[in-house]
Amino acid sequence: MKGAGRRRIYLMRHGHVDYFAPDLTDPRQVSLTDEGRAQAEAARDALKHAEFDIAVYSGLPRTKETAEIVLSGNDAPPALVAHEGLEEIKSGWIKATTREELAARLAYSFDDAHRPGASFLPDGETFEDAQTRITAALRELILEQEWRSALIVAHEGVNRIALGWACGGGLSTIAAFEQDLACINLLDVDVTPAENRAGLQIERIAVKALNVTAYDFVKKGLSRSSLEHLFDVDFGGLRPRQAPQA
Repeated sequence: MKGAGRRRIYLMRHGHVDYFAPDLTDPRQVSLTDEGRAQAEAARDALKHAEFDIAVYSGLPRTKETAEIVLSGNDAPPALVAHEGLEEIKSGWIKATTREELAARLAYSFDDAHRPGASFLPDGETFEDAQTRITAALRELILEQEWRSALIVAHEGVNRIALGWACGGGLSTIAAFEQDLACINLLDVDVTPAENRAGLQIERIAVKALNVTAYDFVKKGLSRSSLEHLFDVDFGGLRPRQAPQA
């Protein structure tokens, strides 16, 4: 059947950004820093021989810029397409005056994702709703479009949910999937005719590579968690146990 076979997904997280940049008024519109661009350039060099049939980003500037840099190393890059279904999990609102406080409040945000009604910070999108949205977007890309190799640039929460879905563990597993900035995950998806022969189905997904950082393959300089790195803090362990007291 047309469209059946093995699909390869290069699933990336965007490069480094600074949510505390002096002129930033809307965190959704944050751009890559010089560090983030260098991280994306390393991924570009690592993927220069990959041939992408489609390229998808979340619709937000940081993923678009990362994808554009990666695609600049491709001899015949496909058009870059936005898919809002792959936007980051929508967070609730908190007041944080320092990087340390914000990082601490976010630190365990994924640990209880499997619990009923759990959300990404108070009043944020529930993880269950986010999972429904994100997996629907992935299924659409896999089953309703014809391609063999795809670049998808998204976000930490999106990638964690995608990886939980890929391994069959769902939300109870996503806290384990660290996603460093500008990392590359590699998923091979086997697509076969559906049992009723009306369309296609996903037969299996193999996680071929996980959280590969082309700018530091052995992660010698990445002893901090991705969240600590993003906010330029160091809690002396993987994550703090609680937010700092006022």
